[in-house]
Amino acid sequence: MYTSLKKVIEKTSEDIRSKGLWKTEREIQSPQGAEIIVNGKRVINFCANNYLGMANNPAVVEAAKQALDTYGYGLSSVRFICGTQEQHRKLERTLASFVKMDDVILYSSCFDANAGLFETLLGEEDAIISDELNHASIIDGVRLCKAQRYRYLHHDMADLEAKLKESQAQRIRLIVTDGVFSMDGEVAKLKEICDLADTYGTVVMVDDSHATGVLGAHGHGSLEETGTEGRVDIITSTFGKAFGGASGGFTAARQEIVDLLRQRSRPYLFSNSLAPMIVGTTQYILDHADTLDGARKRLHKHTLTFRTAMNAAGFATRGESHPIVPIMLGDAKIAATMAADILAEGIYVIGFWYPVVPQGKARIRVQISAAHTDEHVQKAINAFTKIGKKHGII
Repeated sequence: MYTSLKKVIEKTSEDIRSKGLWKTEREIQSPQGAEIIVNGKRVINFCANNYLGMANNPAVVEAAKQALDTYGYGLSSVRFICGTQEQHRKLERTLASFVKMDDVILYSSCFDANAGLFETLLGEEDAIISDELNHASIIDGVRLCKAQRYRYLHHDMADLEAKLKESQAQRIRLIVTDGVFSMDGEVAKLKEICDLADTYGTVVMVDDSHATGVLGAHGHGSLEETGTEGRVDIITSTFGKAFGGASGGFTAARQEIVDLLRQRSRPYLFSNSLAPMIVGTTQYILDHADTLDGARKRLHKHTLTFRTAMNAAGFATRGESHPIVPIMLGDAKIAATMAADILAEGIYVIGFWYPVVPQGKARIRVQISAAHTDEHVQKAINAFTKIGKKHGII
């Protein structure tokens, strides 16, 4: 049997290699930051989720050291046995206040938060209505659940309403959406979604991983950005992007939902507690959240500069104002070749193609950081313009 599996794997690998699309992981010989060392060469990094520049911020690193000294390296336990330190509950209370929810439950990642959500809350008599471009963790979480599944066209409120009408026989209906779509940099139409939820009596869940710390006047996320705080029932998000870029995630929700997750959510019950260093460092960042306004303003200024220049040069981009800026190229091989050529210019970016994005939607996804300087942004614009002309894209 293994021989048959080996042949299938080899055939698939050969097909990928023949198209020049074999993904190789480049090794970084430095801490994360605006500038990194890749394969021995210093380059400017434009593909990290390091939105606020916290990944290697000296104060954040120092907070991690202090948490390590105070609470140790690991807990060797799940939360309900002997894996809950005082700082775990403190962070949950702080996060609940930050996102304006009743309570928060911590996970080792937002992927785990999404994996442990749907099957805990919903059964065969219920329905999940999900945007077609939702993150893979939502898709996998939904697959674990026995609820009826409906998928509405991306950003299409008429189709969402049609699915709500179609699913009215179900007991509980849960609308699920990314707050910001990770491959497109688009903010979900949360006001319209919440209006439909009110009309049809449904629950709303938002994965806010690319919005927490980034969007809204105070960095509270896509709900603050769209004026829908208090109208969404469940939020999942991560510490692996704006809040330090290491790991960890959470689910924030009404009290009874969090209480049930603590009793039944399998990734929470059967995974080690979030590492003490991650908990303490995230607490430090949240305790100083009011000092991050300058970083957010710098982030959005860089984003506007880059988006404006790329559109003026003739590139096709997606999204509007989020620091995720997809440069749409269509062809996977062009995306791979251009990314390599741009890296040779000293700008580290990565091409994305199927199955990460839909067929024919290959792109280079640029991500802006508050750690970038004006000079970094201009160098990226220059590199894209040079290589875009070389390949006839602009």
